[in-house]
Amino acid sequence: MRTEAAILWGRGEDWSVEPIELAAPRHGEVRVRIEATGLCHSDAFLSTGTLPSALPIIGGHEGAGVVEEIGPGVSRVKPGDHVVFSSVPSCGICPSCASGHQNQCDRLGIMGSGRQLLDQTARHTARGRDLALMCLLGTFSRHSVISEAQCIPVDPAVPLDRACLVSCAVITGWGAVVHASGIRPGDDVTIVGTGGVGVNAVQAARFAGARRIFAVDPVPAKRELALQFGATHVADGLESAYDLIKAETKGRMSSRVVVTMDVARGDVLQPILRMTAKLGCIVLCSLAAAGPQPLTLNLFDVTMREKQIVGSLSGSANPNVEIPRLLGLYQDGLLDLDTQVSQRYRLEDVNTGFRDLKDGHNLRGVVLCQS
Repeated sequence: MRTEAAILWGRGEDWSVEPIELAAPRHGEVRVRIEATGLCHSDAFLSTGTLPSALPIIGGHEGAGVVEEIGPGVSRVKPGDHVVFSSVPSCGICPSCASGHQNQCDRLGIMGSGRQLLDQTARHTARGRDLALMCLLGTFSRHSVISEAQCIPVDPAVPLDRACLVSCAVITGWGAVVHASGIRPGDDVTIVGTGGVGVNAVQAARFAGARRIFAVDPVPAKRELALQFGATHVADGLESAYDLIKAETKGRMSSRVVVTMDVARGDVLQPILRMTAKLGCIVLCSLAAAGPQPLTLNLFDVTMREKQIVGSLSGSANPNVEIPRLLGLYQDGLLDLDTQVSQRYRLEDVNTGFRDLKDGHNLRGVVLCQS
């Protein structure tokens, strides 16, 4: 079939919204009408080269839609089902998946190729060339063909322009706190960066019973939003945050520190380590540029005070369990998704959305792919 998608043809270029040809789904695949997709820094990193990938590529990985057609062997979904996509592929049978760590599926290594999960070929073409898919999804498109393993059925009562956020930003921020940090009720928690991922870390910390929630962000509007989402204290940078945390905790510092800034950098880790308490945990869920980075770290502090530094991908969560659970919390009024959507865009306006994201105008921008 013929549809439209936003394609990145070269590093540093704008997204080109143009017609594509979409092949029929093969074994284990489904064709989905994509209704909504979030604008995420990870997609912007495709253009800058921070995130390695094959080109040309259809961007977008945080999406939701409606199943239109299923290929042979598909049993998980049927036409008409509302689905949210898992932004990390999971085969379901490798040791990682079988032990409940679908976010660390052994097939994760093929994401950079952007080809189909099961056979590493393409279903999307334009200008006579095969197209890669961001996270094997390519949600900057009106339709896509993807593996059924990345389609999670959800309650059709949940608006898809809210449900799409749970695919990446919500599960990442929420899971970094509740799964990766080892939080206990009464802990003090610090969130470094209160954008689309950070505000969900704030909500998770509140839900998990944190005593004080320190939100750190240089943008005044985001600090105000962090307070609305449950932060108890805000700071505009790491230095002021250190002084604030030290005063409020009487020198004990923060038990859990979750780093959700747009790009992780080696130079910020030592200041973050200083604001971490004895036996505390730093969770890194921000992407960094691929490859090693210079890093100066007080290893004496790490050993003597038994501090931990852990990474967290997709909230260290099982998306098949976590996505329905989070949407259930939303339906019960316990998780705020509505306030997160700052602006909605048409697919044709995706470049405007990314400029707004870069300029800090949006907490979350959502593209309505069918408008």
